[in-house]
Amino acid sequence: MSEGAMAGPPAAKRVASERTQHGDTVVDEYAWLAEKDNPDTIAYLTAENAWTERATAGEASLRDEIFTEIKSRVQETDLSVPARRHGWWYYTRTVEGQQYPIRCRVAAGDDPTPPVIKPGVPVPGEQVLLDENELADGHDFFALGTFSVTADGRYLAYADDYAGDERFTLRVKDLPSGELLDDEVPNTSYGAAWSADSTHLFYLTVDDAWRPDKVWRHRIGTKAAEDVVVYQEPDERFWVGVGLTRSERYLLIESHSKVTSEVRYLAADDPTGTPTLVRARKQDVEYEVDHQIIHNGQDRLLVLHNDSEVGGGENFALAAAPVDAPGDWTPIIEHAADTRLLDFDVFADHLVVHRRHDVLTGLRVYPLGADGALGTPHDIAFTEPIYTVEPDANLEYDTGTFRLTYASLVTPRSVYDYDLAQRHLVLRKRQPVLGGYDPDQYEQFREWATAPDGTKVPISVVARKDLVRDGSAPCLLYGYGSYEISIDPGFQIDRLSLLDRGFVYAIAHIRGGGELGRRWYEDGKMLHKKNTFTDFVACARRMVEAGWTSTPRLAALGGSAGGLLMGAVANEAPDAFGAIYAAVPFVDALNSILDPSLPLTVIEWDEWGDPLHDAEVYRYMKSYSPYENVAADASNYPPIYVETSLNDTRVLYHEPAKWVSRLRANGASNVLLWTEMEAGHGGRSGRYQAWHDRARCYAWIIDTVAR
Repeated sequence: MSEGAMAGPPAAKRVASERTQHGDTVVDEYAWLAEKDNPDTIAYLTAENAWTERATAGEASLRDEIFTEIKSRVQETDLSVPARRHGWWYYTRTVEGQQYPIRCRVAAGDDPTPPVIKPGVPVPGEQVLLDENELADGHDFFALGTFSVTADGRYLAYADDYAGDERFTLRVKDLPSGELLDDEVPNTSYGAAWSADSTHLFYLTVDDAWRPDKVWRHRIGTKAAEDVVVYQEPDERFWVGVGLTRSERYLLIESHSKVTSEVRYLAADDPTGTPTLVRARKQDVEYEVDHQIIHNGQDRLLVLHNDSEVGGGENFALAAAPVDAPGDWTPIIEHAADTRLLDFDVFADHLVVHRRHDVLTGLRVYPLGADGALGTPHDIAFTEPIYTVEPDANLEYDTGTFRLTYASLVTPRSVYDYDLAQRHLVLRKRQPVLGGYDPDQYEQFREWATAPDGTKVPISVVARKDLVRDGSAPCLLYGYGSYEISIDPGFQIDRLSLLDRGFVYAIAHIRGGGELGRRWYEDGKMLHKKNTFTDFVACARRMVEAGWTSTPRLAALGGSAGGLLMGAVANEAPDAFGAIYAAVPFVDALNSILDPSLPLTVIEWDEWGDPLHDAEVYRYMKSYSPYENVAADASNYPPIYVETSLNDTRVLYHEPAKWVSRLRANGASNVLLWTEMEAGHGGRSGRYQAWHDRARCYAWIIDTVAR
């Protein structure tokens, strides 16, 4: 179908296909869209793109305007704060006009203070380790999956993806000569780790369901065919990872499901040895491990865990264990019902715990005695009422500073070094915002919505100070609400294009995320998943009740599992929104989770439930899965814009394509589908492409609810 011949949006053909499960038979007329190699599928997606281009042609100038605004506010030639490791300062640079970063290093002297490098000024002695622009040249898509340098600084392992399907080719570069070695391994996954003597590289591969299931050992100078499987994870619910402890004494091989974990360790100076199990997996017990060298000559493992039988709890506790008896856990930081322990960083003289309390993140510092005992802790303090703080690149074990990042809805991302002994912060860099950005012109707020079951749901809000709260302002409400992922209040340059047009921007911290601890997550998953959707609707209605906006001027935005959220609320409360933007949306959830052959499905059963074998889960998922529940008469649905990627391996393109087809067939009159034909789950690669994508999103939202 040519664009010129299109009098209206495309209509996908209907081909009856039956699904029967637990005695329930369902006819799926658009199941054929899952046939990626079917010419009719590509023709349909192409026709949808043509229709979307035609329907949004009037937004072209606004898209260009927003892109120009974003670009003009970004300091394009810039660099990160150098991070020290083994006698080198490592950093990345960006150059105006180039899509991707350049990864560099410069030799470090005795001064522990990072060098002040000015953007665009040549750095004496700089060594370019990897120029991603050179790697991406001539390709429509590029992504880097691994970047790991040996302890002696000689070799770099990196992995590239040119399709967006997250299958990478692993390569090894000799840094002194700049030459690539013959060592090349196709079809690897994210991450890699080196042995202490730089002779062996450990990496991951995936199975047919895109699950990282094997850890391999590669000896430098040999062919990939000679590589050895060090560990294979047989349970389809689990995936594997590999890394080094911060002390670099041990390699860690981690197996994780959504709710259970297991760790093995191997001396980094004995790469051909046999990994030691820390503690056998126990259903619903998660733990992670690091290694600590104590000044009395001993060492131990530190374990963050939620095992209630050894002092843990749903918000996690920290324990210590002897290296030669790794399963013998002794509590050192107790579980607290009101504080979620997120992570920890071990150093020679201090332990820093990343925690969450009352929605906000924080960092607590514990000095260490000579015997490893924890001293009196203190918190790193910040003054804004709403913010996000988290660890940054801390590459060395023996250090007197702790690198962290801080941001709020009005304060750009800021990199600090915290002097652990003197207890003061040193600002190393604040994200530049060009064009005269003044944070005093904006204000952030905390709102609270009340869910139908009485639960109070936090909302983070930012707007210009001169905004009048009379309901006339347009608003963009963002939500996610899955996997215990917290959408913390941070700064985005592109958001200024909305705020300066009079928008309110809000984040709904709904159940299924982790903003209020592990229980907040548990109450928004499995057979409690609907709380995620009702929380979001409650937040939308609260924004209207509080005078921030009005329903016709309220747009909702979510992607991936947040796209499931968009589909669910469109079905449940179409009257609560003036527009919905769904990115790579997981909207055919039941069909996907029923099919164990699809990428990641079995892993996902711990998040959503197993509808294949459990009739109760099947009925529950069927009651909310967006594709299953489009109203027979969807004519009252708000305008919906849907974007997807043909090569997405996490949410397959056919889910949004099927959803759009059913929406249209059931009477939704303003639905658009855009498919990136050369991209993966994260959309197109490169920063300029990302800005164009954001400009397209914002232009549609502005055109729909603010004009």
